[in-house]
Amino acid sequence: QVQVVESGGGLVQAGGSLRLSCVASGRIFSINAMGWYRQAPGKQRELVATISSGGTTNVADSVKGRFTISRDNAKNTVYLQMNSLKPDDTSIYYCNTIARQFLGAAWTGYWGQGTQVTVSS
Repeated sequence: QVQVVESGGGLVQAGGSLRLSCVASGRIFSINAMGWYRQAPGKQRELVATISSGGTTNVADSVKGRFTISRDNAKNTVYLQMNSLKPDDTSIYYCNTIARQFLGAAWTGYWGQGTQVTVSS
């Protein structure tokens, strides 16, 4: 199986910064895209940012200019640097990894358990 584990969440004041990390491990042949999503209470899960294996990024307009996504392919790790945080950024942040477990297998999305980010005003 594939395990996805996030870390780096916490409580921060508005205007502050946090850096989230996500590591994918287990039986992995290759990884395609990796990304971050978030879900606030009572709201649907929404895309924050994704990054392809080649480094192409897609960032939500709501965080553009404040959040930066990056990855280390050798470590199967994706990062989310979050600056100028706002109370509206308060959510559980989930990592998603698109991977396949062997050559020829279907690409499958794997989710982590999430990490809480709370921004106080």
